[in-house]
Amino acid sequence: MKERKIMKKKFAFLFASLFLLTACSAGPTGGSTDGSGAAEGGNKQEGDTIKIGTNLELSGAVAAYGTAEKEGIDLAVEEINAAGGILGKQIEIISKDNKSDNNEAATVAANLATNDKVVAIIGPATSGATKAALPNVTRAQVPMVTPSGTDDAITYTSGKVQEFAFRSCFQDSFQGTILAKYAAENLDASKAVILGDNSSDYAIGLTEAFKESYPGEIVLEDNFTEGDKDFQAVLTRIKDVDFDVLFIPGYYTEAGLIIKQARELGIDQAIIGADGFGDEKMVQTAGAENVSNVYYTGHFSTKAPANDKVEPFVAAFNEKYGKEPSAFNALAYDAVYMIKQAIEDQNSADSLAIAAGLSELKDFVGVTGEITMDENHNPEKSAVVLGLTDGKETSADTVEP
Repeated sequence: MKERKIMKKKFAFLFASLFLLTACSAGPTGGSTDGSGAAEGGNKQEGDTIKIGTNLELSGAVAAYGTAEKEGIDLAVEEINAAGGILGKQIEIISKDNKSDNNEAATVAANLATNDKVVAIIGPATSGATKAALPNVTRAQVPMVTPSGTDDAITYTSGKVQEFAFRSCFQDSFQGTILAKYAAENLDASKAVILGDNSSDYAIGLTEAFKESYPGEIVLEDNFTEGDKDFQAVLTRIKDVDFDVLFIPGYYTEAGLIIKQARELGIDQAIIGADGFGDEKMVQTAGAENVSNVYYTGHFSTKAPANDKVEPFVAAFNEKYGKEPSAFNALAYDAVYMIKQAIEDQNSADSLAIAAGLSELKDFVGVTGEITMDENHNPEKSAVVLGLTDGKETSADTVEP
């Protein structure tokens, strides 16, 4: 800054930039209106396509979740586009990898919303990454639908509904309540042990909900941290306790190792978990021979189909990928169709209209169940508790809270 004129120009530029930043940083209000009453803010649908971003864990520690969700998304988009698109426009997916990293998820969300100008985002898959992405989508006023981010605080924090956060899954408090009820009523478990991931918002939320709802006695509670591999010491302590059920709130990466080591130590009591168990890699890690008398909450099961949409979905998925769909495939598939329904209901693919449509979603029939969005942006639907024997799904019980 050698000359006064240059300084003046720079100050003017900085002032303008600060003004724009302040406008973008204001809390979500659903957009301002001009004199005609038309909503402003957010991203507008432009051109011949409807841009939807995906912010998924395609590499890193929980890549299995993100990869599965991308499969579900791709199938849904393929079907919708083949049928003529939405309001006569094709869906254009802009896919980005958050590398199973919360900071990267926040960056991806900002790039999708501000640089790529998407009108909606699907993902992330995990609660921590979803919460990290939330401030950026809120500032940009672009709705985000997480297929599997179950932390209650994603959609409702500090007494306030997060206006641009939605999900196709149920939340942790619901899962914890379901598991507590199932353990007591279906497994006749009067004494429980909890071994949870104390580094995960997901696991902490599940633990709190389970403890609040479980009518029996919690005889021991212990913890592990993401990335741990040797659980011999804590499992030895657990083995010496009189209990009926072991609750492991956590993801498949550690759960598989815990189940394997528990069974090898001679712990044969029932083991229960939440939807973080729902990946085939858990069974691969534990060894199928160790995965019996294991139960977990799921969003989808071919053994307990929610409606007549399940069979054609399973057939289409099998044809495209040569395998049976998982809950993560199904939840992401539903997320795409939820956005489609919101666009059609509002007759607009602008981001603010999509957010409004999602918040008003009612009686939407998805492959994971019939969904009505409650006032806190959580789907109202039942859960399925899946039972595994020798690593294979052998039972599916629909459970209401």
